[in-house]
Amino acid sequence: MRILTAKAESAGRTTIPVDAAHTSQTCPECGHVAKQNRRTQAEFTCQGCGYTDHADIVGAINVLRRGLASQPEPVKV
Repeated sequence: MRILTAKAESAGRTTIPVDAAHTSQTCPECGHVAKQNRRTQAEFTCQGCGYTDHADIVGAINVLRRGLASQPEPVKV
């Protein structure tokens, strides 16, 4: 994290540490969390609403949202 933070600062960016637990099992559309949402290493299909996407994309969306939600002021992305 220290190296990542230094690289980000040198590029004029900010790092926001977040708890990434269950981010690839949480639906970014409806919020349903289930191990079964992660059908394979790459495939995400929400058992609640049917939303599908690549599991890495789902995880990235959720990590970004958690990071932005943790900030008191809007963060430039």
